[in-house]
Amino acid sequence: MNGHLTNLLHRYPRLIDCAPEVERAFEILRDAFRRGNKLLLCGNGGSAADAEHWAGELLKGFVSKRPLGPVEKRALPAELGLKLQGALPAIPLTSFGPFSTAFGNDVDPQLTFAQLVWGLGREGDVLVGISTSGNARNVCAAMETARARRMHCVGLSGSTGGILSSLCDLCVKVPASETYIIQELHLPIYHCLSLMLEAEFFGGGSVGG
Repeated sequence: MNGHLTNLLHRYPRLIDCAPEVERAFEILRDAFRRGNKLLLCGNGGSAADAEHWAGELLKGFVSKRPLGPVEKRALPAELGLKLQGALPAIPLTSFGPFSTAFGNDVDPQLTFAQLVWGLGREGDVLVGISTSGNARNVCAAMETARARRMHCVGLSGSTGGILSSLCDLCVKVPASETYIIQELHLPIYHCLSLMLEAEFFGGGSVGG
């Protein structure tokens, strides 16, 4: 078992039953990034904040500085080469305010994530949909669209998984039913995945307490 995942389970033993799904989520993301694909994320409310938060951990250094390699540095002005960091392409679909308000007003607010998946998603990309109930209509519509785009579909949800679990290739269902507790358990999972990915691609992320 990956050291970061072992550490997660040490700190959050109630997540032990989620370990196989977390490991598989890492493999899906790792393989997509290796192929040059990207990650799209969506959710509502606190889960929208989680989508933004997770993207932020992937687009810059998390626990590693992720310095650029010599070839990358030579392609940039000196200061940029020294300060820019390695990144994994992650796009939170919650960030498109002007688009979302226009599409929601003109067409259907429940389909704003789906439209963004249709516009931005490509075969081999990954969509992570975060829904504490698993029944968020806009997240489920995005998943259906991602399937049509031949993307990989990963869900983060609560104990039942809701409708979302039937639309995903993989759904990580944390053992909780209260919204705030589900959200509290989602955060250490995507932090763990961020550490695992950072170690895989940038050699950082030592295991600690």
